[in-house]
Amino acid sequence: MTRNILGVVAGLVAWLLVAATLGFIMRTSWPAYAAVAETMNFTLPMMLARLSIGALATLAAGLVTALITRSAVARLIPGVLLLVAFIPQHVMLWDKFPLWYHLTFLLSLVPLTYLGSRIVPPRN
Repeated sequence: MTRNILGVVAGLVAWLLVAATLGFIMRTSWPAYAAVAETMNFTLPMMLARLSIGALATLAAGLVTALITRSAVARLIPGVLLLVAFIPQHVMLWDKFPLWYHLTFLLSLVPLTYLGSRIVPPRN
């Protein structure tokens, strides 16, 4: 049980670290993105880059969780928790992004966590 909790927490921390690091790199290396980041007036390439960062962070969350826990259920919990945490955020930002953006991000959280966890083969 402790190992499962540790795995979930580590997966969430991995998500935060990957998302924050890649977001920082994007802001510092893409002046046009940095210029509109505060107003969230993103172009299509910017939105796709943001979704890519989210996808990589979510895969990392699944991978890190799977490195620590053997539980198939625990490997999915970070994705579920991210979904629960991000639904209110996306509701607040509903008018800032097109529907496809919200759906792509939110509906990918659990499946990408699962895929990330599959990078590590299940142990007996």
